[in-house]
Amino acid sequence: MRPIIRITALICAGFALAGCEQAGSADVERALDGVNVIDETNLNQIMLTSADPNEAVAYFRRASTENPDRVDLRRGLATSLVRANQYTQGAAIWREVVASDEATNEDRVEYAGALIRTNDWEGAEAQLDMVPPTFETYQRYRLEAMVADSNEEWDRADSFYETAVGLTTTPASVLNNWGYSKLTRGDHEAAERLFAEAIRYEPELFTAKNNLVLARASRGQYTLPLVDMTQTERAQLLHTMALSAIRRGDVDIGRGLLEDAIDTHPQHFQAAVQALRTIEAQG
Repeated sequence: MRPIIRITALICAGFALAGCEQAGSADVERALDGVNVIDETNLNQIMLTSADPNEAVAYFRRASTENPDRVDLRRGLATSLVRANQYTQGAAIWREVVASDEATNEDRVEYAGALIRTNDWEGAEAQLDMVPPTFETYQRYRLEAMVADSNEEWDRADSFYETAVGLTTTPASVLNNWGYSKLTRGDHEAAERLFAEAIRYEPELFTAKNNLVLARASRGQYTLPLVDMTQTERAQLLHTMALSAIRRGDVDIGRGLLEDAIDTHPQHFQAAVQALRTIEAQG
């Protein structure tokens, strides 16, 4: 009986060791899975923020094809498509995301943003109306302001713009949008203040500089504002001011500004040259 007991004990010990090896292997696999999840999360974030938009599109398209049930990857694909200026495709993917059980309020806001980029203002407004008022984010109110602008609901637009500005530490772009809204309404002084404020937050924002020149020129102020600008930017702003002057009927002033723009630009300024030739041909 002893040999049998000994053999049985060895067999049991063997199974026990095998069980330990299997358990250890499973623990290792679980640990590696955890590392892989962390690595993938970091990679996804890098692709969404730092990578070339087209590379990010290729990455998320491949990943979402391999994992069709992963809504987070579809979300990444939609975001990347919008970043790559592929707005129609981005909106289509966002539509799939918001239709899923894992959709969030943020997803719906991003979908609204994509719809605005495709000029579907009604669709964007419908999506924003589905977001509860308790969901208060900069992006939500920025889009609400733009939709109100499109509907010429000026009081609502101003309220949304003001709220959006208060919800971000980098409000330059929304201040610029708000200023342009004021400019289209004919409130040039308010537009100037908002453009100037946008430039204070982001001195490199050329769009705000250009809009500031438009606002000033629309009131007959044909001098450049006191903001930092490169030589090339100075030439471009003089060109903008010249065209505004010409539209107002101040053709001689416009001609002089075009000549200044051509002389100021460090390279050949074809747009200004062509505009000057057109005026001279008509004169």
